[in-house]
Amino acid sequence: MVDEDEDRLLERLEELRTEHRDLDEVIARLSDAVPFDQIKLQRLKKRKLVLKDQIARVESQLLPDIIA
Repeated sequence: MVDEDEDRLLERLEELRTEHRDLDEVIARLSDAVPFDQIKLQRLKKRKLVLKDQIARVESQLLPDIIA
């Protein structure tokens, strides 16, 4: 059961990282466009920050608890 949970978390982590990378590309292309949609750009950046937080949360779940 533990291995299944870890596999599920690793799969989710890869999905989040892929979406985060994809947003990087979309944001770069949108920023280069003239004129560019400022509201859409802000929404994409906000989504990217949400993904970053989710990535950090999943990574912390994958790390074993260390008692200091």
